[in-house]
Amino acid sequence: MSTVIFDISMSLDGYITAAHQTDTDPMGKNGLVLHDWSYGDDTAGQEIGATAVLRYKAYIAGRRTYDHSLPWWGTDGPHARTPVFVVTHEPPTESPDDDVYEFVTGGIEDALKRARAAADGGDVEVMSASVARQFIEAGLLDEIVLHVAPVLFGDGTRLFDVMNIDHTRLEPIDVTRTLAATHLRYRVVKP
Repeated sequence: MSTVIFDISMSLDGYITAAHQTDTDPMGKNGLVLHDWSYGDDTAGQEIGATAVLRYKAYIAGRRTYDHSLPWWGTDGPHARTPVFVVTHEPPTESPDDDVYEFVTGGIEDALKRARAAADGGDVEVMSASVARQFIEAGLLDEIVLHVAPVLFGDGTRLFDVMNIDHTRLEPIDVTRTLAATHLRYRVVKP
């Protein structure tokens, strides 16, 4: 069965975007520094990113991630036409032709069912913080992967705000330090 993994970059002070987000700058002012490990000169970080791309066979995103990322991802999605299931209350009135996006209005369980079927045994990445919080609250997440960039934003979009959960234990699986980030991988301990 597919492993469901939340994989995201963040600042050391817990932000996944910098302040002052706009439609043309969805990561906020200088927020792309969070992804230097994957796109900059960090060869070891690029290898971690490349391995993840091969691992994930379907993605689950929220509507805000879709809206902000579509101009960069285009019809092929974040990686090589891998299916993206967008959890939303209301699908957009228009979307690109021949794209990889499927809009799911039935909630996270429905999105997970569809993503697992599309992944055909491969792993599923949850790529939106708000959707990941819902997965954590529902006990549907298997792993959390954090790429912690050596930067303090002071403001922006927090990764983990208040969640409706009991204490949830995490088991460290791996810690890797590269030039542009520290990569942490945890297994969610199920009760």
